[in-house]
Amino acid sequence: MSYPLENQMIAEFNVPVEMRDGIVLRANIYRPNQEGKWPVLLHRHPYNKDTPPISFGLYDISRAVRQGYVVIVQDTRGRFASEGKWELISTSEQEASDTFETIQWASTLPYSNGEVGMFGESYSAFVQWAGMLQNPRELKAATPSFSWSDSLDGLMYRGGALELGFLSYWQLGMYLDTLSRRHSDDQERAVALAQLISDIDHLKTEIKALPLKQFAPFVRNKVAPFILEHVERGMDQDYVDALSLKGKYDKFTVPTLNIAGWYDIFLQGTIENFLQMRNKGGSPEARQSKLVIGPWMHLDHSHQAGEINFGLAANSAVVDLVGLQLRWFDHFLKGKDTGIINEAPVKLFVMGENVWRDEYEWPLARTIFTPYYLHSQGHANTLQGDGVLSTIIPDQEPADHYTYDPLNPVITKGGSIMMPPDFSSGAFDQREIESRNDVLVYTTPVLENDVEVTGPVKVKLWASSSAADTDFVARLVDVHPDGYAQNLTDGIIRARYRNAAKGEAPSLIKPGKAYLYEIDLWSTSNVFKKGHRIRLDITSSNFPRWDRNPNSGRNFGEDQANDVVIARQTIFHDAEHPSSIILPIIPRS
Repeated sequence: MSYPLENQMIAEFNVPVEMRDGIVLRANIYRPNQEGKWPVLLHRHPYNKDTPPISFGLYDISRAVRQGYVVIVQDTRGRFASEGKWELISTSEQEASDTFETIQWASTLPYSNGEVGMFGESYSAFVQWAGMLQNPRELKAATPSFSWSDSLDGLMYRGGALELGFLSYWQLGMYLDTLSRRHSDDQERAVALAQLISDIDHLKTEIKALPLKQFAPFVRNKVAPFILEHVERGMDQDYVDALSLKGKYDKFTVPTLNIAGWYDIFLQGTIENFLQMRNKGGSPEARQSKLVIGPWMHLDHSHQAGEINFGLAANSAVVDLVGLQLRWFDHFLKGKDTGIINEAPVKLFVMGENVWRDEYEWPLARTIFTPYYLHSQGHANTLQGDGVLSTIIPDQEPADHYTYDPLNPVITKGGSIMMPPDFSSGAFDQREIESRNDVLVYTTPVLENDVEVTGPVKVKLWASSSAADTDFVARLVDVHPDGYAQNLTDGIIRARYRNAAKGEAPSLIKPGKAYLYEIDLWSTSNVFKKGHRIRLDITSSNFPRWDRNPNSGRNFGEDQANDVVIARQTIFHDAEHPSSIILPIIPRS
């Protein structure tokens, strides 16, 4: 069925597309209401093609049509109007062929000129990457935004800890449609959906339940079997290979415009996708890929991130991300000289100064990676403690200690998260967190000049624990003159996975022995203004963003509440154990 809209656009709904295995996927098609052949922009996602885009300032179907494109929005396999079964890992393996076949179909429509581009964020960004693996000759450009790279670094796990807050909330929400399809009886369907909705509404409480491998909301609703299995398998790269791009970039020949946010759960994945495409992309065009990073969260690309207003210039609508993507497509799909290919490959928003800046590489070539060392007289606990951060190498100093109780974890407050509404993402005052005795706080003196930190941030932490396994969490904070403690970026390392980045198998630690832990805080761009202070927080939990380490050393996911072990943590900062945060300092002209 077709409808003319304002004599400018024709919309066709629920158009069937049959895959080679007989499964029918359905799409909505929006096209110019005039004679001609047009390039196609394809958006495939699992969140219902009939609902308006939930991403503020990122997509505008009518504008794309007015600019001479056919726009196709398709429900992916097993979602809403499309046939088939949806499960995270099995469907992900199928997304490559489904995307390939849909691209081929779209290119042969009577009003298509045979040229196809793809757009979308998050899962639909992954769909683009999956399709690009098939190297469809009709696909000429893509804009995969807010996308992961390595599924073990930001999607499923981070530093060996499970992304519990994200996975529980996202997966339960995804199964609202699945349960509707699972039950043919109206009453059974109503009962099932009521239970699932109740579990979503009460996830803040439900998420505390142990053991993790029997996560009650999943088990009770018979959903997310892949996640439960993954909990038992831990950091198994082979098991999630279909969800990862790691090691595959030489197979991608399509140029990508990558859009990211400083407060996005997939920030580093998007950066990594850009870097790998620039360095290893499988064609000269692919190596022309670009990157845009704003102060945005996963689904909110406005100028407000949590409690901080970064100014209207930060708003994606003011930046005109829609127009930027259309310029990208105009260049590669229409052969227009839009000037975009000659622009700097990196466009980033510098927080603190709240300005946009063009750069030509990542990390920036002029970066001075500078260690800021931890100091104290053994009493760095809380923001009232004696913890100091400075560029002076420590000599002989007493260690700091705190107690980590998994049943009383540090609660998530802001950050690069996508979690239940009880936990908002973005920038928030961390002073409540820093008032806990199980949080060590190290702060520089008041800055006499502006200090810009732009690039990847890492912590090298010398620490011991009384437990056989434990976690260490680090957070970079901008302390304003009034004391407001703005979180910028953070990271975690699970002790048993301390050497996973080197390819080593997990191993427990020896209680009381000092180990060097490297905590990846991903990346940021922030000017610590004159009068501000730079702060590093060290603790052992950020719950429920990441699952709590029970400290027992048992197999992952097995611990009941009565199995958890309280750990005595020691953080060293002396001549032999110079704990530090490595900041990417950008010289100020």
